[in-house]
Amino acid sequence: MGLRERKKLETRQAIHDAAMELFGERGFAEVSVVEIAARAKVSKMTVFNYFPTKEDIVLAPMEDDLGEIPALMTDRLPGESVAATARRQFLDALARHAPETGLCDGPEFLRLLNLLRQTPSLGARMLLFHVKAEMRLAAALGGDERAPYAASMIHALWRTLQTQNTTRIYLGQSAEQAYPAAVEAAEKGFAVLANGLGDYLA
Repeated sequence: MGLRERKKLETRQAIHDAAMELFGERGFAEVSVVEIAARAKVSKMTVFNYFPTKEDIVLAPMEDDLGEIPALMTDRLPGESVAATARRQFLDALARHAPETGLCDGPEFLRLLNLLRQTPSLGARMLLFHVKAEMRLAAALGGDERAPYAASMIHALWRTLQTQNTTRIYLGQSAEQAYPAAVEAAEKGFAVLANGLGDYLA
């Protein structure tokens, strides 16, 4: 990565960090783009160059991760079904307390969780995010006519488990405390998924 690209990434991250700090202090609706620019030490126009809306500042890092979805399905072991791959990857992420599983109690994740729960416009954008993620997953499964249905089931289960985990965290459990229940729920959910998808290999 060249110096120019590195500088752009640093500026983008500085804007995101400044905004998240301010949102955490005063709430999403109470913070203006001008204030975000001042905290990040950039111009208002620079903020808009990187993020068209305030919602983008919060959710753009998550949407960047959509590019990683195809890798999830291409990481399948020889002869491994789609359901088995999804289960393995979710449990691996769960063991790492990865934010995408909802089982995370780091300060940045907790700040994001509170923002999502308190800000309707962010909740609406999250619905769009999930639609995009499901479509990307279907594309990663290939041209099989069953791919959209398999992607829908896998993504719905992931969202359900994520919601259960974020609820545990939101109610005060640490990620470590919630981990055994999260694993148990995941095993039950993926067992249902496997029965529904059978030996679908794609």
